[in-house]
This record gives sequence, structure tokens and C-alpha cells, in this order.
Amino acid sequence: MKQFLGTGVALITPFKKDKSIDYKALEKLVNYQIDNGIDYLVVLGTTGEPATLSIDEKEHVKLKIIEVNNGRLPLVIGIGGNNTAAVLNEIEQSDLSAFDAILSVSPYYNKPSQEGLYRHFKEIAQVSPKPIILYNVPGRTAQNMEPETVIRLASDFSNIIAVKEAAGNMDQALRLLQNKPEDFLVISGDDMMALPMTLTGGAGVISVIGQGLPRDFSDMIRFALNNNAIEARSLHFKSMNAIDYIFKEGNPSGIKALLNKLNICEPYVRLPLIESTQHLQDKINDFIDNY
Repeated sequence: MKQFLGTGVALITPFKKDKSIDYKALEKLVNYQIDNGIDYLVVLGTTGEPATLSIDEKEHVKLKIIEVNNGRLPLVIGIGGNNTAAVLNEIEQSDLSAFDAILSVSPYYNKPSQEGLYRHFKEIAQVSPKPIILYNVPGRTAQNMEPETVIRLASDFSNIIAVKEAAGNMDQALRLLQNKPEDFLVISGDDMMALPMTLTGGAGVISVIGQGLPRDFSDMIRFALNNNAIEARSLHFKSMNAIDYIFKEGNPSGIKALLNKLNICEPYVRLPLIESTQHLQDKINDFIDNY
């Protein structure tokens, strides 16, 4: 599990103006992460807009990232949803040989009980050939996975190795860190909380801003893992405005605007998402110019 200590990034899916996938930009993006110290890559997480990709497109995105990465960094694949049977089928039908773990988002919209969440991930754990990282993001799923449920799953299934915790609640994060099994990883899913969570025992972050500021953000997490709070704090403060900006009008619109400024990809997203406003793009451009 040491490959998931540090900074992972939830890769975007770059689009051209006609909204087709920009594979050249995707190659550039992956190399940018590797060249600047990111520790692992998350493929087709929710930031990658998989909800608007066809099955064929998702397969091509996976294959392109596998090809470009060429074994250099560990890879995590996003497979989750609110239909347990469909998630199980996708896991069973997918070639997961190139991936080191599955990131599975908590079911959204149907708002299962804590027991329902437990049983959903129990079913996944029983069929998955790869380690599982739970993903709790109640701001998007409309249901919080409580620490007791996460710890119960971690205790009952040895292949549930981590949680990406994005409730935005430091009290909840601390309770996870206090009560988790010793070798279970609590990974921040919130860029603004990545530093305090890591300094209090977390395993790092699966980040959005990290793919735009990979060198400094991954260095920040390394400093925190080594209990160097002063150096880590300096880098955190340096990135805070960018974190605000990229989420101001929604994800991944904001990070695509930042990556556009860095000449890595165009800013386009697929409906129902829309591109960042010119006002926000100007703020992001100014931030990068003065970074």
C-alpha cells in the first residue's frame, strides 16, 4: 500500500472544441504529472467526466493513459455508481491487469442507509481482484458514509485498503484517523484539507489542483508525511487561492481553465457542465502569471 502514500491526481479528460477527446493533450497531461513528482494517477475518477463518456471512449482513455504511463507510476481506476449490480458487472468484465487499485465512489442520489452502504461495498469487496479505495464525497452523493461504516468495512475486508475522504469535515477525518485499523489509509479528497489531514496521520491526497501544480503540491504532501510542517505550510498557503478558483464554478471546469493557461489542454467540458467564465479564467491566468 506504500504506493498510495503521497499525492495522487484525479486526471481530467481533455476535450477539443468539438467536444471529442484530445488524446495528444491527455498524453501531455500524464507526462506533466510524472515529470513533476506526482506519486500515482487516478484514471476515470469523477473529475474525468466518465458520466459523459461512452463505453468505447472510456476504454480508449484507459488504454492511452496505460500506454503513456508505461508502468512508471501506479494506476488507480474509478469504478463506482449507484447500481450495485452494474458496478459488480463492470469490475468483472474489465481488464484490470494494468491497475493497482479501484477507487469506488459511494452510491449517489438513492441515499442508502449506512447498512446499505456497507452491503454495497461488501459486494464489491467480494468480487474485486484489486484492492479497493472507498470514496466518500457527500457533497455530490447526498449521503455521508459515516466513520463507523468506513471502519467496519476496513475491519471486515482486507482488500478495502483506504478511503478517499472528501466530506470537508475535519472532525470526521480525525475520527477516522483515531479509530481506523493500523494499516488502513485515510486519503484526503479535499485539496484545502489535504495538509491538515496528512499532518494528523493521513496518507496524503487524491487531488484536483495537484495536476495543475504538481511539483509544489506533491512536495507539500511529502513535507507533511515527514512532519515538516513549516515547509508544507508555506506551499499550502501558496496554492490556496488556486484551490478556491478551480472549484468556484465547478469541477473540472476550473482545473481545465488552469491547465489551459499552462498550455496543456483546452478548457472544454461536456454538458451539462460548461466552461469557466472569462472572469474566472482571468483570475486563474493572473494567479499563474504571478505564481
